[in-house]
Order: sequence, then C-alpha cells, then structure tokens
Amino acid sequence: MANYPGMLYVTMQPKPGLQIEQFHEWYNNEHGPTRLRLPQIFSNGLRYRAIDGKEPEFLAVYDVTSMPLLNTDTYLSLRANRSPHEAQTIGQVDVKRYFWDLVTAKQSPLFIPIEQLTDDEAEGVVLLTVELQLNDTADAVAETLRWGEKQTDMLSRVSGWLRSRILLTSSVETNSTARLIALHDFAKENELGDVADDAAARTPGWDEIQAKHATLTSQRLYSLFYVFGPAPRDLHNLSRLEPSNRALKPEDPTDATPAVSSSITAPDGLVIPYRLEGNPDPKAPTIAFCNSLLTSLHMWDPFVEILKTQRPQYRILRYDFRGRHAIPHPPTPATLDILADDLSALLTALRTPKLDTLIGVSMGGATTLRFALKYPEKLNKFIACDFNAASSAANTGAWKERITVAETPLDDGKPGIVNLAGQTVNRWFHPSTSPERRAWMESMVSTNDIEGFRYGCQALWDYDMKGEMKGCRVPALLVVGEGDGKGALVKAMNGFKDSLGESGAKLAVVPLAGHLPMCENPQGFWEAVEEVL
Repeated sequence: MANYPGMLYVTMQPKPGLQIEQFHEWYNNEHGPTRLRLPQIFSNGLRYRAIDGKEPEFLAVYDVTSMPLLNTDTYLSLRANRSPHEAQTIGQVDVKRYFWDLVTAKQSPLFIPIEQLTDDEAEGVVLLTVELQLNDTADAVAETLRWGEKQTDMLSRVSGWLRSRILLTSSVETNSTARLIALHDFAKENELGDVADDAAARTPGWDEIQAKHATLTSQRLYSLFYVFGPAPRDLHNLSRLEPSNRALKPEDPTDATPAVSSSITAPDGLVIPYRLEGNPDPKAPTIAFCNSLLTSLHMWDPFVEILKTQRPQYRILRYDFRGRHAIPHPPTPATLDILADDLSALLTALRTPKLDTLIGVSMGGATTLRFALKYPEKLNKFIACDFNAASSAANTGAWKERITVAETPLDDGKPGIVNLAGQTVNRWFHPSTSPERRAWMESMVSTNDIEGFRYGCQALWDYDMKGEMKGCRVPALLVVGEGDGKGALVKAMNGFKDSLGESGAKLAVVPLAGHLPMCENPQGFWEAVEEVL
C-alpha cells in the first residue's frame, strides 16, 4: 500500500431544531475522540467556526498519516457501527466529507503544530481556505499548483502567517471532480485584513488560471475553537443537555450529574477508566485523585460530594489505577514511575497541561509524590495521604502473602480476594467506622481483578523516594488518619514531613479515621485540607 499523507476535511451545518449544545457535545465527546484513538491514521483533529458570515458554519480538519488507511475496515467500521446517539444527531446535520492528498507545505519558523499548543494558545488561530475546481485539461493540475505556490509566497509576507498547505482531491476517492484546496494558517493577531476576501484574485497569474485551468468554488475564513484529544472532556455542552440526550451518560442511571465517564489507552495498551465532573467551564482549575490499591475511583464519592459543594470552582478528575480492572499483556509489574506516567498520559489525552491539585492516598499517596517529583511542571500543589516515602522488606513480604490469599479460592468456591477484602478493610478502618461503610469498601475491594492486584501491588515493593524529597519543587500537604496502623503511620509521616522540599510540609491528622480518612471521616478530611484548597 502506498504511503502518502493527506487530510479528512468535513463541513457541517446543523439543521434547524437541533440543539447546538447537542451538536457540539456529540462531536466533542464522541465523534472526534473516537477518531483520535486511531493515531496510526489520524495525527490530530481540529474544529473551526466560520468568521466570514457564510455557511456551512462549522469545519473539522483531521491530518491523515496515509490516505489509503481511510479505505480500511479500521476507519470504515467507525461509520458502519455508529452509536444510536451519533445516528440520531448526525441525521440532523448537513455533512460533506472531502479527502485531500497533501502536495506541498511551507511553514514559518514560528509555527508549532496546533495539536501541540494548549487550548488557550490554539483557540482563535485563523484558517483561510481557497478551493478551486480544475478544468479537464492536460496542464491544469501543474499550472494551478504553480499558481498555488505563488499564493503561498504572497500570503507568507502577511504579518501573522504561520503555514500554507496545498492539497488535491485524493486518489482514494473515485469518480470525483478534480479539485485543489489551499489552507493558510494565521496567528490570532494578524494583518490578513481584506486579503482574506479576495486572496485568489490578488494572487499573481489569477486571470490566466481562471481563464484556462480552474474555477474558484469557495473562499472561506474560519477561527479554531476546539482541539480534539483521544479522551472526551467537554463538560460545558454536556451540562446543558437533558440526561437522555447525553452521549456519555452516568454509570449509575439514577445519577443525573453531568459527568464524562470514559477511558483512554496507555502506550502499553492498558485501558484507564476515568470520570470528569464538577465545574463545566473548560478553563476551570482541575483537581485529580489517585486511589489506594484495590479500590476504584468511587472510593472518593463521599469526599467529592463535599468538595463539589464547598469548592464549586473546580473540575474533578478521577481514574482507576493500573491493576484495578486488568493489566497489559505480557504482564509487567507496576512501579511508581509507571503509575506516574499513567497519570501523565491521561492528562495529555485530556489536553490538561497542569493540575491545580493532586490528591492521593496509600499507593495513590506514593504515586502523588512520585508524580510531583517527576512532573513538577504539571502540578501546582499536592496532598499526599497515608503512605510512606520508602518501602520496607517486611512490607514487601506482606504484599506477597496477600497475593497468596487473593489467589487461593475459599472452601465455598468464592474467590480468595473476598477473604482478602475482609482482612484489608479490618486493617484499614478505624474501629468507629460504621458497618455500612465497611461493607461498601469490602464490596469495592473484592471486585478488583486478581491478576491486576498481583502485578499492581508490586509498585509498593522496593521503592525509596527519601533521597529525592528535598528537591521537590511543588508545595504539599501531608494527611494521615489518626488510627492508621494503630498510630504507626502518624509517627512515620511525621518523621519524613520535614524532608519534603526546602522548608518541609505540614502534617494534618484526621480523627476517627484509619488508612482511608476521606472514606471513613470525609468531613474530618475536608477540615484537614480545606485551607489548601
């Protein structure tokens, strides 16, 4: 198969009666991310809105690594297997798709690929498009391409010019009229002015091209307003829809909270489920949470309800650890570095360059510190709870014993992890914790993937971050339940808190709580962290 790059170019005009928020939510949370999950085909995905007052008003552009891939089942199955929500929405949109082969490209030394910009940097980038239908003459293509190069040369002298590309109707299309399109990118601040209204006519040689070789069919001006990633993240439009019209519905049918519940695939093939909720403003600061081993992202439910009430300005991101549901194959033991990389990959997929706060507990606390040490530029501050800065040989031995318990079926046929769940919650929780809260946590722990536990818990073997802690550049708060390890972890964390960063970190102790204070005493945990948030 020939390998040549090109573009999928889609114009869209919602029909009267379609709620504009439904159109955007469908495209941002379902249609676009589905394509960006095929990086072997699509290297980016950009959405534009017309600023010239013409229709179609919306444009989506995807750079394609090799155009013949658009004729494979990998791509064609996306259209063949549409969800009911997509089928219902796209039926209310006038859609036209174009396949283009890239011929030439020229860019300014200042040009950075748009998908590598932050949303703030990317939004407002201007796109000028000039499209021509070619005559059926022997030299129409060659002459019009030469003319297109003159247009690029002319526009490259305009202040704010970033890039120009010239493309032809793709060879993967059959029975299509030969066309040429020129795409010119400009910075938000530019001096394009009236040139945008008649770029074709101002290009030297236009009279001859128009007379002999081509007809101008479209000249449009757009502004970029959304950059896709492989992870759906549009809470803004989702929050404006009735639950029945949301592409990404809550996991619990009784939960009407607007939330994006989806997943990403890490570089090694691990599927990482996540949940994004809270403030729907795409520019809202984000708080992320790292679970303890054996728990799901729902371990934070009691605390998140307090947080959403007390600090409505935040977006809230939760995700499930490597090993909660499964592991990649061939299986690889987790490490704290790998767990930090997983979070970094999730943030990249969500196009979230920096967290306001990262909160983690137990293995999540260790991961939080590891993330702060490894990716300080991605974090304003962190709260690390109920963890140790280094492992011990005794602790590693205990995890090996727990693996044996989890893998040994009970006499009644139940999996051994049910037995481990009871032992674990008894060890974790404070004596005052209610039976209902204990049962909730036991149920959560007992549904962990057993093989995932075996390889996931190895992140807590043989690690030591004490030597790096003094170099930590991210402000931190340490938190611990007063009864964790019958008080032993309070003593341990008090012993290393002064070693974190140049001036040490404060240690807050949550009363009436053991290893998971945010689960056992969520109000007490809130009181411990509210000043930091």
